Amino acid sequence: MSNHIDAATALSEKSKHYLTLEDKYGAHNYHPLPVVLEKGEGVFVWDVDGKRYYDFLSGYSAMNQGHRHPDIMKALTDQAAKLTLTSRAFYNNVLGDFEKYITEFFGYDKVLPMNTGAEAVETALKLARKWAYKVKGIAQDKAVILTASENFHGRTISIISFSTDPVSKDGFGPFTPGFVTVEYNNIASLEKALEDKNVAAFLVEPIQGEAGVHVPDEGYLTKAAALCKANNVLFIADEIQTGLARTGKMLACDHENVHPDVLILGKALSGGVLPVSAVLADDEVMLTILPGEHGSTYGGNPLACAVAIESLKVLKREHMAEHAAQMGQLFREKIRGLNSPLIKEIRGKGLLNAIVIEHSDKDAAWEICLKLRDAGLLAKPTHGDKIRFAPPLVITKEQILECVDIIASCL
Repeated sequence: MSNHIDAATALSEKSKHYLTLEDKYGAHNYHPLPVVLEKGEGVFVWDVDGKRYYDFLSGYSAMNQGHRHPDIMKALTDQAAKLTLTSRAFYNNVLGDFEKYITEFFGYDKVLPMNTGAEAVETALKLARKWAYKVKGIAQDKAVILTASENFHGRTISIISFSTDPVSKDGFGPFTPGFVTVEYNNIASLEKALEDKNVAAFLVEPIQGEAGVHVPDEGYLTKAAALCKANNVLFIADEIQTGLARTGKMLACDHENVHPDVLILGKALSGGVLPVSAVLADDEVMLTILPGEHGSTYGGNPLACAVAIESLKVLKREHMAEHAAQMGQLFREKIRGLNSPLIKEIRGKGLLNAIVIEHSDKDAAWEICLKLRDAGLLAKPTHGDKIRFAPPLVITKEQILECVDIIASCL
């Protein structure tokens, strides 16, 4: 076995079989926690040996509504029994309903549906550049898009071109030009960059998830959006991980009543069932792209549209944003109460939380996650010393308290 599965020594032969298959036949572009899952329901997943775990990653917040939410599964199977794909060469009888529902839901004129988060980010970047040339009047090929340090928006060549993470970038150049990095959570840095009249947009995560749940100072988003407006620059919010009730509001931007010029959604838009993403904007921005200039074979497919409508309905019907706010506050309060010398910092909003581990062993966070796995809770380190805790939003108070006990025992 390679070093990808060295930590699997305590696993059953059945689990090792699946890990060995992936190690031999799959690309080594991930370093998963050594556990092999075969079933999920609500806040729980089960491995191939029947052991149950709390899922505290939720597919990087794709499972906000919980694993296999019955209403979402019904929408999936009902639509799958009729029509799954037409491509956008033809109309279908579900896309229009989805477009109407999601634009009214978030207050925009138009939506452009895609599949993955990275595709949605690329769509927003193309929209920003088109708008820069057709509306703002920036000279052709001179548009600049501002991005934030420590960002994570995906792994395409263009997106990693403005990453500040060497692991994402090294060995993948040459990179796409036209991006300038400003310091995250630093209004002065943004203000200075906006002096360039070729700036078309500012792309930012309201809370940086992959960076270790980096929550900006209160007022940062409000000031950033106001600066963009004053300089005729699009404020683009990547809410792929932070959106859809995860942080205690429907959008993380809602905590500061910021309405982005361009809103990027994904992950939980599908309830964790299949890839669905979307970019929302008003006509001035969205209608700059004409037929043939952008698209996707699967974007706006009827199966995804039916699922996405129900996924949004579930979030609203079950008051998941309000519940996430309450459970997140309880979780952070109880974690603080542990007074563990291993916890250097507690970060989070709603049910998007993380702890920063302080230990002389650089692999301490990984070792803690292995102990959590053994105790029946699945979480994953990010950037070495941080552990994210993001359970499905259907988690109960009793389950939160049980999980804090598990975390305490492993620390």
